[in-house]
Formats: sequence, structure tokens, C-alpha cells
Amino acid sequence: MAETYDIIVIGSGPGGYVTAIRAAQLGFRTAIVEREHLGGICLNWGCIPTKALLRSAEIHHYMERAEDYGLSAGKPGFDIGKIVARSRGVSRQLNTGVGFLLKKNKVDVIWGEATLTRAAASGKPAAITVKPTQKKAMQPQPPEPKGVSGPGEYEAKHVILATGARPRVLPGQEPDGKLVWTYFEAMVPPVLPKSLLVIGSGAIGIEFASFYRAFGTEVTVVEVLPQILPVEDAEIAALARKRLEKRGIKFLTGAKVTGLDRRKDSVIATIDDGRTQQKIEVSRVLAAVGVVGNIENLGLEKLGVKTERGCVVTDGLGRTNVPGVYAIGDVAGPPMLAHKAEHEGVLCVEAIKGLPAHAMEKTRIPGCTYCDPQVASVGLTEAKAKEAGHDIRVGRFPFIGNGKAIALGEPEGLVKTIFEKSTGKLLGAHMVGAEVTELIHSFVVAMNLETTEEDLIASVFPHPTLSETIHESVLDAWGRAIHI
Repeated sequence: MAETYDIIVIGSGPGGYVTAIRAAQLGFRTAIVEREHLGGICLNWGCIPTKALLRSAEIHHYMERAEDYGLSAGKPGFDIGKIVARSRGVSRQLNTGVGFLLKKNKVDVIWGEATLTRAAASGKPAAITVKPTQKKAMQPQPPEPKGVSGPGEYEAKHVILATGARPRVLPGQEPDGKLVWTYFEAMVPPVLPKSLLVIGSGAIGIEFASFYRAFGTEVTVVEVLPQILPVEDAEIAALARKRLEKRGIKFLTGAKVTGLDRRKDSVIATIDDGRTQQKIEVSRVLAAVGVVGNIENLGLEKLGVKTERGCVVTDGLGRTNVPGVYAIGDVAGPPMLAHKAEHEGVLCVEAIKGLPAHAMEKTRIPGCTYCDPQVASVGLTEAKAKEAGHDIRVGRFPFIGNGKAIALGEPEGLVKTIFEKSTGKLLGAHMVGAEVTELIHSFVVAMNLETTEEDLIASVFPHPTLSETIHESVLDAWGRAIHI
């Protein structure tokens, strides 16, 4: 007899485990299937360990600037092995924490790889076969919590796919684990490469470019589009590029890598900008050209679940075209962000419960890039706002006019706000500079509350803080900025 649940979630990344916990809170008998490690890519090989790496880079950068703060630290050194070990330790700690949360909420963990064999129909639940994991774990698994299950047959009234995504691979740029990397290998380098070619200038590419450059690697970034950080506002991206170039990162935009000649311990890359070709030799190559949803081997074709461009098609509340089958997070399409996955999963199970729920407004999902300088944004860029036909007001405030930024020794930055001129509606906010990934939430809350410029202008911001740049940017949109 197959064990039956109300909800089975496939995948334990941020979207999956949060979905499972919320389902259990709502009274559903819930299980989660995981093939490799609790916390998924984000916790084990993405968001969390990269931030640990970048924190080491940030501290090293400040040590190099000790004299700017009246301090003496000598010539700072580093041990790449210890830096990597610290990041892995952070992941292990949180991995264990996810296991504790699932156990606390009485969510059963099923280890293995799941395949849907029957959709829910005519009163019968969906059927799932879980087989032993074929994929070799990239890090040792912690001891399995007591009471979890393994391979076998299971049934559920509702099945939620939260299988995430994996690095996109382009022909000729296939990773080999040694010379050509994905973010997996870039996170655990045995030695620091002398030079690195990064293909792609999205968040992943720029974060690793920033990390490796901080420790002396010669870094070149190739981007096929004319702008780095292509989803960001052009003005903000240009300022970020200027700062990154000042740190020694080289950019080749409007160009593509057309060939990789792999040698014994180096790669000769051919780069074409449409006018000329050049060859550069580098120690390692990082392919960072995006990710693609994990939709294979789940039985979706047999059940007729609709997919498009490598992702499962949903209605905004996680529902697919097949009753009883849902998808959330990266596998359900962009934006492929952990916080989007978590929120999407909560909406999905609350809709299943019959609670009031409405699809996310994706323009209100913030995006963050944790390079140096940090970049953060929410809503429409200036160009997108104009394309949409909005008559806009744009406010800008540079960090050089902010007392806290100057005291921190971080005077290079900008906050940019975009409003609908006639209504005062906040359409978008874009930032570059120190700690802006911690500031962007103010604009997210404001947009969700449908705040106007009057509300923001009337708000009192604490002094001295970086958050005052938010206030001044709004004031500037109406010609009222004080400190610039």
C-alpha cells in the first residue's frame, strides 16, 4: 500500500521547504522529497555560500584600506582553502537548520528522486514513485533525521513541484569541472586562478567576478548585450561598471565567446564583438549565462503537464494545466529568485487551503546583486517606464551627499526613484552602493502599500543612516532635495 499524504512537495530548496512548512501549519499531512541535500541549491551552492565568500572578500578589501580609517593592519593575506571552508560551514549549519524546521513542523522527509506516475483524477490521489538517488551529492549528507522515508510508492491529493534550476550550458562552453566552471566549481576552487574569464554579466557572473578580483585574480567579463547587469536600470548599471572597472575588472560588452581551446592548464578563448576577433588566454573560465528549470525525469510529459522554455507553465498561484499538480520557484519560470520561490509557495498552499490569495505582482519582487558595489532594484527601470507610456518624474541622490556614507568611507553610490508624474505612484527604485541590498526593502514595502510620493516625503528617516538617501531621492523627484 502506498503511503498517502495531503501534499507532497518535490524539492527542498527555499521554495520547497517553506512551502512544506506552510502546508503543515495549515493542517495538511505533508512530505517533502529531496534527492541530494536539504535547502537545495540556494542554501548549499548558491545564495548562502556565495555571500559567505563575498563577506571574506569585503573584509579583505577593508583590511587593504586600513590606513584610510586611521588603522594599521600590515599587508593582509588570505588562505583560499580556509575561505572556502568557512562558506561550506555556513551552508552545513543552515542545512541542519532546515532539517530541524521540517521535523519541528512534522513534515516527513523522503530521500530519493521522484517521478509522477498518475495525476489526481476521479477521486484518486496522484501517484509518485521515489527511486534511490542517482546523482552523486556534491557534499556529504548530514545524518538523516529519524522517522524519514526512502524509496517507494507514495500518493498525494496535491503534488507541488519545487525542483529548482541548474546552470544553462551553451554549445562549446560545456563545463568540465577543471578548466571550464559553473558556479559549483567556482565556489570551491582548490587554488586561486591567476586569471578568470566570466561569460555573462548577470548577478552570478558579476558576484564571482567581484569575489575573485578582490583576491588578485585578473578578471575579464564578456557580455553579449551592450550593458552589464542587463536587467538593471542603465544608469545604475553604468555606475556599477565604472566602480568595478576601477577595481580592475575588464569588461567586453556587445561581444560573445565563439570558441574555447582547452589546453593542459589554461584556456584560449576567442571573443567576437561583431567587428573584430581577439584571443585571450586565461587560467579558468566561468560560464554564467543563466539557469534552466529542472523539468526532466519527473513524468510531466506522460501526465501532459504544459512546459515552455524549460519551465512549467502555471497560472500565478502555482496551478498547472493538470489538476492536483502545481509548480513554484525557479522551475515555474522567472524571476528565478529564492524569495520569489518562497512567497510563491506560500500563495500556492494557501490557495489550496481555500484562503484568499492572488498572484504575485512580479514587478514588486526585488532583485539584488552582492558585488562591490552592491546593486538592488524593484519595479520598472526608467527605460521600461517610458516604454510603457508613463509620464514620469525621476529623482536621484548620490551617496556623496549622505553623512553616514562618508563616515563609512563609502561615498560612491546612487539611489534613483521613478514616479508617475500625475499620481505620484512609485513605479521603480534602483540603487548602487554600500548595503543597498539591505535598503531596497523600504521601496518594496512602499510599492505593496501603494504609497505615493507624499507618504514618502512625509516619512521621518533616522539620522545618520544610509536610508536617508531614499528620502532625498524622493524629494529630488519633486525638486525638493536638501543635501545636494
